[in-house]
Amino acid sequence: MKASPKKSAFIAIVGRPNTGKSSLLNAMIGQKVSIVSKKPQTTRTRVTGILTRGNTQFVFIDTPGLLKPRDKLGDYMVKAVDGSVAGVDACILVTQAGAPVSPADLSLIERFRELDLPVILAINKIDLLEDKTKLLEDIQKYSELYDFDAVVPLSAKTKNGIDLLFEELEKQCIEGDFFFPEDEITDQPDRMVASEMIREKVLRLVEREVPHGVAVSIESFSMREDKEILDIEATIICEKNSHKGILIGKGGEMLKQIGTQARLDLERFFGCKVSLGLWVKVKEDWRNRAGLLMDFGYDSRNFDG
Repeated sequence: MKASPKKSAFIAIVGRPNTGKSSLLNAMIGQKVSIVSKKPQTTRTRVTGILTRGNTQFVFIDTPGLLKPRDKLGDYMVKAVDGSVAGVDACILVTQAGAPVSPADLSLIERFRELDLPVILAINKIDLLEDKTKLLEDIQKYSELYDFDAVVPLSAKTKNGIDLLFEELEKQCIEGDFFFPEDEITDQPDRMVASEMIREKVLRLVEREVPHGVAVSIESFSMREDKEILDIEATIICEKNSHKGILIGKGGEMLKQIGTQARLDLERFFGCKVSLGLWVKVKEDWRNRAGLLMDFGYDSRNFDG
């Protein structure tokens, strides 16, 4: 019996901040490849998640939530979204069940129209929707704005609707060889994965305005020759001395919590013991300094000048 031909698709996951794009990516991949928090604008870069199921390979691009830029980092994030949408076979527009259509949604829909892109509308967080008639209203209002290839209500948290989403995504796949090895789940460099997992813990543990002014720089990353232990040293960059004090905490307690939780995630991802050293440094206004942004791993092609 002749084997089915291989096929694949590049699919961008887009939407306004805090609709659950990264949670959806992780639910589809079955493992954390993109960081998640309740704070908006958690994702800052294009994160690629790869899933190979049988003869089909899905290459997902998780993008930052579309926002009005306030600094060079914001400009970068908008360009990352635009670049992702322009180079894919299809998009998933993620919205939140029961929420109004936002200006970001309208901006993305206009971009879909310009590119004549196949788009699947994924209405997320249906597990939080008490009045299910709101779901019909969502489908109606979005369907009037764009000719979506499919509309899939789902919950990234419970994975309800994920199988139906895959059925629709498979229709967007194109015959041809795979772009990545079958066992690969992300094309992100190990250092970037490590820095993002540490930053996620800052987002989850630290309140107020501190998390949005934080970046993580990996200073060293090496496996010990004699033991299966991965040594990582990282610096948490913040913008103010007052933020540094919050990140370290009384008696170093906050930094210890960040390190402990990050280490557990890193060990799960890399499949080995991790020795993690953390420091905190102040670099004022780093979000407007292109040189520093590139040092922290942001693609220089998304900066002007």
